[in-house]
Amino acid sequence: MPTKKSKLWGGRFAEATSKSVEKFTSSLHFDKRLHKYDILGSIAHCQMLAKCGIIKNSEADKIIKGLKDILKEIESGKFPFKEELEDIHMNIEKRLIEKTGSVGGKLHTARSRNDQVALDVRLFLREEIKETEIALGRLQKVIVELAEKNLGCIMPGYTHLQQAQPVLFSHHLMAYYEMLSRDNERLSLCYKQADTLPLGAGALAGTSLPIDRKYVARILKFSKV
Repeated sequence: MPTKKSKLWGGRFAEATSKSVEKFTSSLHFDKRLHKYDILGSIAHCQMLAKCGIIKNSEADKIIKGLKDILKEIESGKFPFKEELEDIHMNIEKRLIEKTGSVGGKLHTARSRNDQVALDVRLFLREEIKETEIALGRLQKVIVELAEKNLGCIMPGYTHLQQAQPVLFSHHLMAYYEMLSRDNERLSLCYKQADTLPLGAGALAGTSLPIDRKYVARILKFSKV
């Protein structure tokens, strides 16, 4: 069982965390899917730290190689996930330190888990939104093709679960096309909100270290910080 000292938040506790509490507080079972984005964000952050002279280029090279090796481990099913480490972020960080030694701990310089999580989620959302928009576009294309094949087909239109007016089946199908178009508009607005780099905000109000947030935004293709 991990000691209280192994927990980031365990400083005030005299005893180790109960296994039942660890299981309850762990998010690893669902945030594993963020592993790719966590590593991409960490590589960009590491590149920035080296560019700004906060860590050495040789240290950055070692950290980035370690992160890429971890990505291969996860994707090949060989990564040693540990529930007591609570989430994907700590699992990757601990594994990085195992592979690179104390230099791996420097990756967390000028970054908190708060803005790290926010970054991972936004990277994930941007990709998912784009894939969803493409899928909706394909579905709309099929709806149009089906409507064109049924231009003269008449069907009852319903309101309050009762037959109301006769309508064309093609028009009925195109109503779904319009619904999906509105969904696409909403997704575009969501993408605009997600397309902002949060990394650099820190745990609360930034950092005193001379970081370059715009550089990270360019690497990760965010439109703004």
